[in-house]
Amino acid sequence: MRWTVAPRADTELIRGGTAAHVDRTNECLIGRERELAEIHGCLDAPDGPRLVLVGGERGAGRSALLQGLAERLRARGTPALPLGCVPGDARRPLLLALRLVTALEEHRAACGRPRAGDGLAAEALSAVEQGDRAAMEDVLTTALSHPVPVALLIDDVHCADAESLAVLGRLDTARIRPDVRLVATCARQPAAHQAVEALGARPWARSLSLGRLAPGEVTDVVTHRLRALPDPALTRRVHRLSQGVPGAVDAVLAGWTGRGAIRIADGHAFLGIGAPIPVLPDGDRFMVALRELGEPCWTVAGALSVLWALGRPAAVLTAELTGLTTEAVDGCLRALTGAGIVDEVPAPDGAAPRGWTFRVPLTAHAVRERLGPLERHRLSAAAVEALWAAGQSADRPSSGLLDETEAETYLPDRIADAGTLIDRERAVAELTAAADRLYPDPEGRGMLRWTRAAVHLIEQPGARDLALLRYAKSAYLSSDYATARSASEMILRSRASALDPTSVLETASLLVATAAAQEDWPGLSRMAEERWWRELPGPTVAVAGVAGRILSLCLLERWQEVLDLAGRTEPLWSAAPFSRVLPRLYHAVAEYVLGRPERFAGTLDLPEAPEIPADMVYAVTVSQLDMMLSIGDLRGAVDLLAARHVPAEALPPYSAFLMYHLQGRWDEAMALARWVLANSRVFNPAPAHHSLPARTAAILLARGRTTSADRLVGSMRGRVDGPLEHFLDHADAEVQRTLGDLAAAEAALRRGLGAADAVGYVYGTEELLATLAEVHLEAGRADEAAACLRRLERVDRQLGTGRTRLLCLLTSARLLGGADGASAASGEDEHLARKRLREAVDLARSREQPFETAVTLSAAARGSTGDRALLHEAYELFGLAGAALWRFHTRTAMREAGLAVPGRRQATEENDHLLATLIAEGLTNRQIAAVLRLSEDAVANRLSRFFARTGLRSRTEVVTAVLTGSLPAAPGLRS
Repeated sequence: MRWTVAPRADTELIRGGTAAHVDRTNECLIGRERELAEIHGCLDAPDGPRLVLVGGERGAGRSALLQGLAERLRARGTPALPLGCVPGDARRPLLLALRLVTALEEHRAACGRPRAGDGLAAEALSAVEQGDRAAMEDVLTTALSHPVPVALLIDDVHCADAESLAVLGRLDTARIRPDVRLVATCARQPAAHQAVEALGARPWARSLSLGRLAPGEVTDVVTHRLRALPDPALTRRVHRLSQGVPGAVDAVLAGWTGRGAIRIADGHAFLGIGAPIPVLPDGDRFMVALRELGEPCWTVAGALSVLWALGRPAAVLTAELTGLTTEAVDGCLRALTGAGIVDEVPAPDGAAPRGWTFRVPLTAHAVRERLGPLERHRLSAAAVEALWAAGQSADRPSSGLLDETEAETYLPDRIADAGTLIDRERAVAELTAAADRLYPDPEGRGMLRWTRAAVHLIEQPGARDLALLRYAKSAYLSSDYATARSASEMILRSRASALDPTSVLETASLLVATAAAQEDWPGLSRMAEERWWRELPGPTVAVAGVAGRILSLCLLERWQEVLDLAGRTEPLWSAAPFSRVLPRLYHAVAEYVLGRPERFAGTLDLPEAPEIPADMVYAVTVSQLDMMLSIGDLRGAVDLLAARHVPAEALPPYSAFLMYHLQGRWDEAMALARWVLANSRVFNPAPAHHSLPARTAAILLARGRTTSADRLVGSMRGRVDGPLEHFLDHADAEVQRTLGDLAAAEAALRRGLGAADAVGYVYGTEELLATLAEVHLEAGRADEAAACLRRLERVDRQLGTGRTRLLCLLTSARLLGGADGASAASGEDEHLARKRLREAVDLARSREQPFETAVTLSAAARGSTGDRALLHEAYELFGLAGAALWRFHTRTAMREAGLAVPGRRQATEENDHLLATLIAEGLTNRQIAAVLRLSEDAVANRLSRFFARTGLRSRTEVVTAVLTGSLPAAPGLRS
């Protein structure tokens, strides 16, 4: 398997994306601007507080804030002296006071000021040696009173010695200069030094606290760290695991990026399919804090990581399961709370706490993952039994500590962990029900894990095989194709399987589909042979083998063999509804591809729907839908979904992409395309294999992203024994046409048509023929264009779709000279051209596809027979889709036709944004001229005006502005 890795993969859509990394070049202060402004206000006020005490829980970013403050102070000319306290300082009396005096003396010397008295540092050291707190107070006050402006920044002051804190608390602030200030950070937890709290309560001190980041701020932090715009599902998971604690946010991102679980595509970040929650390493701050408490706190924390959702009963169960006394458990819970690891959840009546929760869920996960298997089984079983005894089911644990998301997963997770220690039958029922409720589980929250656990709990062979089939389906939906394939084949090779024929057929189809999803073309070729199925020792009935072979041949695009096999075996597979549906669909698709659409239209009624499983109805519906969307039948696709009662939200990403593309909802289509490409889930079943990359390239091209489109197409090519690439050939040709290389465009189109002809394809050739006719006309070869039209008309007679008819009308009108005036046209030809253009416009409007309609209107407005007024409507439709390049050309056509272009300022902004995009794509002036259909001199003039308007000084700065979004998109254009 080969694919191209682009040198600027962060700006391009490349299959598989690129692995993300965490940017640590600057500490992240996102979400802390308010606190920084407040501290600056305190320091700037002449009568402001002498000390600003910044509190915050573990991981809140106190040190990062102090570092950022120091950089900003120095940038505006205020000296900042950083000092840090560490664990162990508390055992050395007056240490912090001595360090403050020493730092001030060294700073004064560095500034060229004479030392105060006869060496304050020596006096301070003497005070330390004698333990003379009063002397130290006098020395420190003197050091702070001399005329050298400075900010003393003390990190982790809660680790300082109590004597120094007492000295600070009794300072004579009247003697201290107003331009000498202290800023200190302190952990916000009950176990922090009492002297720190007393210090913050002084009248000349000001305390403020660093809160947790809001979800929007977490999104901003993730964007900063990954240098990419995160997918909403990614930021939701980061916020849930971190609860907005910045240190935990960084830990989550570091864990995922270290495993390559976050993928970047087109400047957007996605969490890879099935990525597990990161486990904090032993050296992480959250784990170190817990380890420092020692035993038995660690044991209690381990139990609580499993039992916490039970509320108050968790303490009782912890004592029972660990052998600790109730008093010892309560003491540990107080210690964990004091250390800021867990929170008490107060009861409404103020009585005993309602329970305990980990302050950072990521910590709970890390502790739970460190439990031994037996310990985890026992704790989980106890949690399940407690909830069952309380009459609670998998969807309603009601301790009051779980939010809606946790309530869906907590009990099923515990059942899965409990294994055979609980009632097997009830466990299987609840796991199955929970998986069904979560279906299709796009974020991987538990469906696959629960179905796997159910398989292990079932003892009866027949029931176990059904559960294994459910597990295989879950794995397929979760894109875990290796697991789905392994489970499917295991079922088919089982001698003792008691699956009914319908389930065997489903299993066979699933096995073939997963092999295709893995792009295992040799494996599919073996599955297309009769002997592969005969070698299976299990209960593979003949119809399942035939259906598997037919599907394999379809996915290999061996269409004539599909027809031969389906025809020979029709009496076998047509005997029952369950066995009839899939082979009939495959047969119909094969005929359609070869130019005979009648049978496919006949499959749309699906009279067998009431007699076949819902999963099979859904699979057939999606296959039919993809076919209809790939041929441009949007209205038929919408009607199909309505007839089958399938909501658009239930469509898989590939199908939803095709729907959004035709509907002109290109931003939503691109979001899905990025996810699919980042996760290497590109291919759809034949014959629409390359629809997504080809249509994505078309969107990129329409938005001026020529290089990205070109590289995307190139990254999809070159698979040995892979699917036909004629969709990619058309996309490639459009890129070359846009760049002005007609010869390369013609070569790509001929390559696609030649490959289609070699295997008898009619499907998908209409766009190749229409575009090739346009290339011939642009090159002045009308006779060759006419030959393309004649063949296109044959395709239209064969397939009879709205798209083929529309392309015939537009190509014919242009050939007659009515669209661009390239050749002299007789009055009769002009009349016929106008008639066909009017018919094309009516047809396009009836199809309700914004971009297609806009292209048709634009074509109908060109040449001597065109209706110029249509340009206004095309202009608006191109804007709705965000087709910036097409909108630019339409503006040009409107000006040439003497029509007013609405919104002069907006048009200028759109032009600037398009020009910046072309620069960011790495195009030369000559290439930009070809794309915009201008002279190189005109491009140079536009660039000069662009740089003058924007203030940007180089192409590099333009690229940076585009990547960071600091070059705003024009207000009327969705980018």
